[in-house]
Amino acid sequence: MVPGVKSVASGFAGGTRESPSYEEVCTGTTGHAEVIQVEYDPKVVSYEKLLDTFWEAHDPTDAGGQGHDRGTQYRSIILYQDEAQKAAAEKSKAAAQKHVTQPIATEIVPLKKFYKAKLDHQNYYRSHPNEGYCRAVIRPKVEKFEKKLKPAKQ
Repeated sequence: MVPGVKSVASGFAGGTRESPSYEEVCTGTTGHAEVIQVEYDPKVVSYEKLLDTFWEAHDPTDAGGQGHDRGTQYRSIILYQDEAQKAAAEKSKAAAQKHVTQPIATEIVPLKKFYKAKLDHQNYYRSHPNEGYCRAVIRPKVEKFEKKLKPAKQ
């Protein structure tokens, strides 16, 4: 968990279909990506820190998806709400590019509307930790991410 993050909701954004279902997004025809909406306390964690965390949490150079999850619905995307967030995202992307050899494929686009996924898709990993996909794909990512978040011992 990132200190200062109040809540995280799974959903879809970045496409053209109004109120898409998970099944529709999975077809890759809605233009939407599977995304999360993060509510945070800016007094505890900055938007810039959340962006830094974003770059660490996935492979931003993979234009075709993430790992075994392939398709436009799994693309790397940052959705901004205002010009300040856009500028911060672009600055953060430029900084992240210095640490990878492949071009970053992450899109930075305005958020038009976030569609929250149904309840069974919220906190999916926590609700299904022993499911094969969670054990094989998600757990290694979570463990890597948690390791990076741990403060260095002094």
